[in-house]
Amino acid sequence: MMKGFLNRDRFLTILENVNIWDVIIIGGGATGLGIALDSSSRGYKTLLLEQSDFSKATSSRSTKLVHGGVRYLAQGNIRLVYEALQERGFLLKNAPHLVKKQKFIIPVFNWKMGILYWTGLKLYEWLSGSLSFGKSIFLSKDEIVRNFPEIKSKELKGGILYYDGQFDDARLAINLAQTCVQKGGILLNYFQVKNLLKKVGNKIYGVVACDLETQKKYSIFSKIVINATGVFSDSISKMDESSRPIFIKPSQGTHIVLDKSFFSSSNAIVIPKTQDGRILFCVPWYDHVLVGTTDTFLEKSVLEPIPLEEEIDFILQTFNKYFVFHTKKSDILSAFSGLRPLFISNNSYFSITKTKDISRSHKLMISSSGLISIIGGKWTTYRKMAEDTVNKAIEIGKLNKKPSVTKNLKIYGSGSSYKSQNHHWNKYGEDEYHIKKLIDKDPLLGASLISKDSSSYTEAEVIWMVRYEMARTIEDVLARRFRLLFLNAKKAIDIAPKVASLMAKELSRDEKWEKSQVDAFKKLAMQYYYPSV
Repeated sequence: MMKGFLNRDRFLTILENVNIWDVIIIGGGATGLGIALDSSSRGYKTLLLEQSDFSKATSSRSTKLVHGGVRYLAQGNIRLVYEALQERGFLLKNAPHLVKKQKFIIPVFNWKMGILYWTGLKLYEWLSGSLSFGKSIFLSKDEIVRNFPEIKSKELKGGILYYDGQFDDARLAINLAQTCVQKGGILLNYFQVKNLLKKVGNKIYGVVACDLETQKKYSIFSKIVINATGVFSDSISKMDESSRPIFIKPSQGTHIVLDKSFFSSSNAIVIPKTQDGRILFCVPWYDHVLVGTTDTFLEKSVLEPIPLEEEIDFILQTFNKYFVFHTKKSDILSAFSGLRPLFISNNSYFSITKTKDISRSHKLMISSSGLISIIGGKWTTYRKMAEDTVNKAIEIGKLNKKPSVTKNLKIYGSGSSYKSQNHHWNKYGEDEYHIKKLIDKDPLLGASLISKDSSSYTEAEVIWMVRYEMARTIEDVLARRFRLLFLNAKKAIDIAPKVASLMAKELSRDEKWEKSQVDAFKKLAMQYYYPSV
């Protein structure tokens, strides 16, 4: 078996034969996976436990941008922007199969604001230094209309073109897990931490966790435990100390996905100041257009957030304000929400009313028992967050000191110099070769799951995802590995039975499992879908 393949049975066997781990990480999103990779690549015995699938929550629901955060300049947060721009450069270098340079255009409707944007973007470009993605330039009104034929041009003065990055968040999460395994780390999905183990003197020395597939419980020992559960951080902290104050204020961001006929440009557009002050992005993504995002405070964190009607209405109204179409809810192919784990000090929890007032910088918190919690941050800076966390883990857990090597560590999948002309296959990097070898051995596996689409969404990919990427449910395949639920919920519903059948054979499941999987997935997918509204 190739090193880097994800195999749950093999990982369970290893788990049962390790007496004590150096590091246990709770949470398999961007932050947890980054920490697992940093830790394992330094040579520490590393275990990651995720209660659902990797990147199930926040980390698969981003705007798909690898960026410094232009809007943080307006807040004067130069340090965060500089750090993110550096990390953006490292990501492009280390995962070129997933991260690409993307042209963004800010339309200018007011000369005063245009000068402000121009100044900010030149600073943005300068801060990126040798890792710059390209020079920002001013475009005339005619050039903007040529780029975006659908834009309303009545009050348009011109625009500014700048460069940022784009990626597939859930696919990068899988590749980080695979890279971690290459470096000796072990990761288990559908493995929920139920409690923390403590010695006399209140020091944590491991966790009690449950394999959700078998309901078997494990006591797992470790020198250090890291809480990287994002929006669920407070629930782990409460296991440590029931009276611990709340530090997470979740904010919901919603996106809609439209057919590319609504937005024919290959360039992205940024509306920096909408009616209520929020930014709106329209970004081409896998031959569709992604439009968002909103910023709405929620009272509590949930694993499957649902878009609010007012969020959908806001996105559609704002999109229609700038483009000639009268886009309706029935035009939405998929709508999804993700929660941002915004860190907030306890004394200001109820006084802050706008998410823009909360810093996106990450915070490390150490409890008296030795639990390390990492809160906040964003996808682009996952590597730096991981490095800071492991540095702290070395100190708290008294591990042998070793330097981080992730700045120049190639991510799994980046080894292929071959670039497919089909966006769908590009995301696999070097694994495209291995998947197509499955088809060579059994040509029937080359059949597409979607009629009228002979080049992608093949049966072989489902087999691959189950065997080597630890997909355990239909949702794992259709939401986070294929991305189809996020692109077109109806198509995802249509092929769910066939995916269930293929998975059942691979996982040795019965017809009852198949039916329950299809029913559960259809119920979930209807939350993403607006049929003839």
